[in-house]
Amino acid sequence: MELTVNGTKRQVDVVPEMPLLWVLRDELGITSPKYGCGVAQCGACTVQIDGKAVRSCQSHIGEVAGKSVVTMEGLGNKDQHPVVQAWIEHQVPQCGYCQTGQIIQAISLLELIPKPTDDDINVVMSGNLCRCGTYPRIRAAIHAAAAKIAGK
Repeated sequence: MELTVNGTKRQVDVVPEMPLLWVLRDELGITSPKYGCGVAQCGACTVQIDGKAVRSCQSHIGEVAGKSVVTMEGLGNKDQHPVVQAWIEHQVPQCGYCQTGQIIQAISLLELIPKPTDDDINVVMSGNLCRCGTYPRIRAAIHAAAAKIAGK
């Protein structure tokens, strides 16, 4: 099967039922999506597929073949992305385990809703769990990233 991962066409020889998360991590060596729960409830495995945030633990490679997948590694110079900059400025990560999924979800949110309200953020980000409870910092970083993007 062929798919585009972070802008590069990739071929994988796996069963169609294999979760995208395991294809990314075990077959392609892309480790930013994390295994959290395996049932699409925590968001640690969040990636973008054709521009939409999805849980890679529940997306089978057979469903993703021919599509474009973006992970943290696909952001180019990650430190220059407005969401990543805001994450750093607001010191969002505590343990950091959920952060790549949080960031990918936040990027998707801002692509859908460029100026989100607190309610928009709460609704869209509610499926991404942070066991450390950094939700106020996540919300502040998303608002800051939205302002940075609007200022460009």
